[in-house]
Amino acid sequence: MGDMDLSAATLFAGLVVSGIGFAVYRYGKNEAQFIQILTGLAMMVCPMFVPGAIANYAVGALLLGAMWAGDRFAG
Repeated sequence: MGDMDLSAATLFAGLVVSGIGFAVYRYGKNEAQFIQILTGLAMMVCPMFVPGAIANYAVGALLLGAMWAGDRFAG
């Protein structure tokens, strides 16, 4: 494992991404939508493994985009 980046920007990005992930998870749980539950869990966990603020935002956007595409085109 590399060094942890504990800058204010990275901590804030992790908080934002995991907060959105929690909201997506709760929505998925209430609506019984498996793809939203999975995406929410991934977004809550990913800030622990992704270094840097920009990377956190990018991974969060990628996960949300994949969830949208999966819900739009597969269901």
